[in-house]
Amino acid sequence: MQTATVFNIQKFSLNDGPGIRTVVFLKGCPLRCAWCANPESQRRQPQLEWKESACVGCGACLAAAPDAAAVEYAGKRHVDVRSLRGDSDQAQAAVHACPTRALTCTGETKTVEEVLKVCLQDKPFYEDSGGGVTLSGGEALTWPDFCAELLTRLHEEGIDTCIETEAHVAPEVFQRVAPMLDHLLMDLKHVDPIRLKEHTGVDDHLMLANLRWAIERGMDVLPRTPVIPGFNDAPEDARTMAAWLREAGARRVQLLPFHNFGESKYTLLDMPYTLRGVKNLHPEDLEDYRQIYLSEGVEAFF
Repeated sequence: MQTATVFNIQKFSLNDGPGIRTVVFLKGCPLRCAWCANPESQRRQPQLEWKESACVGCGACLAAAPDAAAVEYAGKRHVDVRSLRGDSDQAQAAVHACPTRALTCTGETKTVEEVLKVCLQDKPFYEDSGGGVTLSGGEALTWPDFCAELLTRLHEEGIDTCIETEAHVAPEVFQRVAPMLDHLLMDLKHVDPIRLKEHTGVDDHLMLANLRWAIERGMDVLPRTPVIPGFNDAPEDARTMAAWLREAGARRVQLLPFHNFGESKYTLLDMPYTLRGVKNLHPEDLEDYRQIYLSEGVEAFF
């Protein structure tokens, strides 16, 4: 039975596909987007997190993990969360030794059967609302065998399936898993490979190729664009992306205004957040941007 590192299973979601959904978040992503709201999803393995407000500086975590590096913040010495794999024996010992749960681990190895059991708990809600299960991350498609087995089991139970993906995976991987999904929510971050690589660490070749393949085959695809200040929020960005969508055969796109809701997670992981201080965007801020898509024949909505 296939396994994957799961960092959250969120029930009763209303924004990740049609109806009421359970969202399964898998760790691991080939991109390093500066605006990522789930930085804990980027690495495949479980990770330690440290919450300064809960730490009393007792040193119990260091005593339990003698091989870990020590760091100090605000007068509190504690385990450097970057120095241990979250699933290592010493990391787990440090977590259990912390009396205030200031040190925790995000991500746990789960089997398909374990995840399926949680998803089936809300099957009546899926049936009543036209909902189902959505795979997310990170990038769920970095676990293709796990996804394929879970999607097969879900369909055997009559459950609708969806994925949130940027699809930066090999075409043979995407083309194997995509037909097993009822809906695909696919990111279109930019069509300029230089800009994309500068802000995410990868170019757009795989993502655009996979998105085009799904659109051309008539799959239920909804392209989605996170609108990020200084990256893709200029009128010319909207115009070039709208033209690409129209040429590829897409007629709708969902615009996702930038938000900094995940900023606090970077502190937990001792990771830099380069967009600190950048103001959130709201639909009313992007009305002119949306109109450019409409003028290009692409319906844009929030």
